[in-house]
Amino acid sequence: MPSHRYRTLAPTDVLMIGGGIMSATLASMLAVLQPSSRTTIVERGSGVAEESSNAWNNAGTGHSGYCELNYTPDPTDPTNAVGIAEQFLATRQWWSYLADNGLVEPSRFVSATPHLDVVFGERNITYLRRRYETLKRQPCFADIEYSEDRAQIARWAPLVMAGRHSEETVAATRVADGTDVDFGALTREMFAVSTRTGGTVLCDHEIRTLRRNSLGGWVARGRTSDGERFEITARFVFVGAGGKALTLLQRAHVDEVRGYGVLPVGAAFFRCANPSVVQQHRAKVYGQAPLGAPPMSVPHLDSRVVDGTPYLMFGPYATFSTKLLAHGAWTDFFATLRWHNLRTLSAAGRDNLALVRYLVSQLIARESTKFAQLQRFYPGADPADWDMIAAGQRAQLVTPDADRGGVLRTGTELVVSADRSIAGLLGASPGASTAVPIMIEVLRRAFPDLWLEQWQQVMTAAVPAQSNPPRTTDGVHDALAATACSLGLDGPGARPSVSA
Repeated sequence: MPSHRYRTLAPTDVLMIGGGIMSATLASMLAVLQPSSRTTIVERGSGVAEESSNAWNNAGTGHSGYCELNYTPDPTDPTNAVGIAEQFLATRQWWSYLADNGLVEPSRFVSATPHLDVVFGERNITYLRRRYETLKRQPCFADIEYSEDRAQIARWAPLVMAGRHSEETVAATRVADGTDVDFGALTREMFAVSTRTGGTVLCDHEIRTLRRNSLGGWVARGRTSDGERFEITARFVFVGAGGKALTLLQRAHVDEVRGYGVLPVGAAFFRCANPSVVQQHRAKVYGQAPLGAPPMSVPHLDSRVVDGTPYLMFGPYATFSTKLLAHGAWTDFFATLRWHNLRTLSAAGRDNLALVRYLVSQLIARESTKFAQLQRFYPGADPADWDMIAAGQRAQLVTPDADRGGVLRTGTELVVSADRSIAGLLGASPGASTAVPIMIEVLRRAFPDLWLEQWQQVMTAAVPAQSNPPRTTDGVHDALAATACSLGLDGPGARPSVSA
C-alpha cells in the first residue's frame, strides 16, 4: 500500500513495541545511558501495563527462588534457584539505583513480604527438607528457615494452619526478606523516567507489520484504535509485545525465530478483599504443583498490595483461550502457525500429555472443586469472602529440537537478529523479575560498540550483580532494604548519579 496512505510519525532511534515491564526497563536504561537518543514506545492498549504487567494479571511475586519449588525439581541441585535469585538481585539493584537518584519511588511498587513453602505428607516433607539443606549452603539463601513445628508454622502463616487436622504432617520453609511487587505501578514509574528525557509513549497504536528499509533500519506500520493508519521508521526495534511478539518477529522475517511456536495458557485467581481476613496473612505461601501442571500453575496463597490496597489471592487456575493477550483476538494463536513450526508444536504436544490432561481437568472442574483447592491451603476459607477473577494470558514458548522435534520451554528467551537491528523477547514467567539482566543482554548484543565504549561502566556500577554479585550487604534505599538477599545491594555511594 502506498506510504502516502499512512500518517508518518517522527522517526526514532529505538522503537519499543509493547507497553509492559520489559519495554519500560529498557526505556529507563536508555534514559540514563543515552538521554539524547530518541525513543518511542508503541502500545496497542489505552494505557501502559494493561497486559501481563498489570497487577491483576500476575502474582506479583518477586521471583528469587525462595519459594518456587518448580525451580528445584531435584532438591539437591540449587543451580536454577540460585540463577533466578542472582537475576532478581540485579533487577532490585536497578530499582535501587533509580530510587537513589530520585527517579522512582519504591513505596509505590514494592512491599516486603515473606516467601514460604508449605507442604503436606511425608514424601513432600522429605523433599522440602532436602531442598532446604541444599539451599541453606548458598549465600543468597543463608536466611532460609525450616520447620516441622506446627506452632511455628502457625506463627508464619496463621490462615494456613487454623482449623487443620492435628494429625496431618506439615513442613515449611520461610525467607523473611521476600517481596510483593506491583509490576503495573513499576512499569508506569519507569516509563516516566523515559518521558522526562524526551521519550515518547503512544497508546492506542498497534504495530502490525515490520519491514527493513534501505538504511538498515525498520519501517513499522499499524493502526490506531480509531482506524487511522500510521508508520514510523526506527534504527533499532525491540519487540516486547508479550504473546504477540512471535507474530511480529515472523512478519519481520527474522530468521532466528524460524521453527518457533507458542502455546496459549491462561489463568484465573480467587481474590479476597475482606480486611478482617487479609490482615491475618502477610506472606506468599507456595506449595507443590499438581502432576503435569505448567510452572505458572504452582498453587500459592499470596498477600498482594495493588495501588496501595492489600488483598489476598489464591491460584492460579488454568483457563483456555486461543488468545495470546488478555485483550487479544481469538485468531492470535492461529496467526503464529507456519509450515515450519507445525512439527515443533505437535512434537511438544506429544511429549506433554500430562500437561494436556491437567489443563482439561482444570477446564471441566466446577467452581466448588476449585474452591476446595483453596481450602487445602486455608481450611477456614469462606466462599463469601472470595471472588474469581480472570488473570493474564501467557504464550508458552516451544522451540525446535533436533532429537525431540519440539520442546516446551519455561522462562523467557531473547532473540537478536544477525544484523543486530531487531530484538524480541519470547516466553513467560519469571520474566518480569529478571527484566534487568534480560535488558542488559539486549544492550550488550544489539549495541556492542556503545556497550564496550560507554555503557558497560555505568551499568556495572549501577548493577554490580550483573557481572560479579557482591557477597555482603551495604546500605540501600530504605524502601528496598527489606528485599536485600545475602548477596547484598551496593549502597548509593558506589553508584554514579544521573539527572533525568
